Amino acid sequence: MGGITIIDLMTDPQLFGKQFRGPSFEAWRVLLAGFYGLPLTDEQAVVWHELTGRDKPAGPHDELWQAIGRRGGKTQIAALLAVYEACFRDHAPKLSPGEVATVMCIAADRKQSRSLMRYIVGLMESNPMLKRLIVRQDRESLELSNRCVIEIAAASFRSVRGYTLRAVLCDEIAFWRSDESANPDSEIIAALRPALATLNGPLIALSSPYAKRGELWHNYRRHFATDSPVLVAQAPSRTMNPGLPQRVVDAAKDRDPVAAASEYGAEFRSDIQSFIDPVLLDSLTRSEPAVLPPAPGIKYTAFADPSGGGPDGFSLAICHRERDTVIVDLVTERTRTNPASVVSEYCKILQQYRIQVVGGDKYAGQWVANEFSRHGVRYNYSAKNRSELYIDTLAMLNAGEVELPPVDKLARQFANLERRTSRSGRDSIDHPPGLHDDLANAVAGAVVSQQKDRQCITPIFGQVRTL
Repeated sequence: MGGITIIDLMTDPQLFGKQFRGPSFEAWRVLLAGFYGLPLTDEQAVVWHELTGRDKPAGPHDELWQAIGRRGGKTQIAALLAVYEACFRDHAPKLSPGEVATVMCIAADRKQSRSLMRYIVGLMESNPMLKRLIVRQDRESLELSNRCVIEIAAASFRSVRGYTLRAVLCDEIAFWRSDESANPDSEIIAALRPALATLNGPLIALSSPYAKRGELWHNYRRHFATDSPVLVAQAPSRTMNPGLPQRVVDAAKDRDPVAAASEYGAEFRSDIQSFIDPVLLDSLTRSEPAVLPPAPGIKYTAFADPSGGGPDGFSLAICHRERDTVIVDLVTERTRTNPASVVSEYCKILQQYRIQVVGGDKYAGQWVANEFSRHGVRYNYSAKNRSELYIDTLAMLNAGEVELPPVDKLARQFANLERRTSRSGRDSIDHPPGLHDDLANAVAGAVVSQQKDRQCITPIFGQVRTL
């Protein structure tokens, strides 16, 4: 099927012209034509400049990074590009016997990747010629008779190795989050590029923008409006999808102007920043051991972050002070476990460190305090919320007053924390949507509780305890 361009695919009524030929996809046609090195008219060159900041195409390009507003048609276009790269680009001559080319479509999680697969299957099955190419189909892959496979995957650097890639489609890359890594997008992209080298395939990322960090932001900052093999485009939702009602955008602006500017205006958010520098965390982390055993003559402090037994962890941290440094002796968590049994287990650990009082937040009201009390441990409510604990902890980290244990998950949770600035100018610290901070919260509470002359724990009965 060689000789068919991406514009042919979008405009030919025998292919997908009925879906992509209309005026609402004109901006997409201009962008993709320029990406693949196709000529543009003078009128299209104006649209090209609006999208890319460049005067004229210099393609074909190796990579395409797109910061596009929500409901701008990104998933439909990702599906179209997957079909184009799998069915209309010649790859067989470069394959070794038995080798297959893979068009990999990666999304933030499996639910989103399967949504993309439904679009792909819909396009393939809507055209009798393409439907005949399908040899085998399951929920996560389409095997084609031309020695190509279209496969979906969740965003994990472990799932993308070992392939010969015809092309990679990265869906909503600005929202790739992982408890396994503080920089999952960077690690995944680094793993993908060598796999694209054999077939010289393109890397295409489509996403609504988010904070000024990550691969989308870095490529935007380096390559937008520059003469580079890496093409970067930025456009509001209604530029790419004029059919999106203006009232939807206006309603979003009324609710939250800053969020709407990002979601529909395709602007990177300046109100969200990384909270802690991973380099700082690494410099404060001891090499070993992960757990320091209890020692005589030392006064230990503990803090717990309870959960109800679901995916959130029920965590515990223990620390002590040595001169001007707070040493985190232990941090641990339990997930998907009966909370009462976790309390029982943690109380045994607390007894080993001679701890009779544990701090924590007001999760589940009186239940947590009562459960600890059953085992002879008093549970004191923290006078600070988690955001305040993180802010105090950051000051101590910046001053070099904390020693952290070598626990990778703890470091990732700290590194993933976000500082958000509200319209009133007030800062808050929290984990990104979909991630967790149970270990980090427990450590922050334990560390802050060791500050000298700091009122940090409010007992259940309303008194204030100064450490």
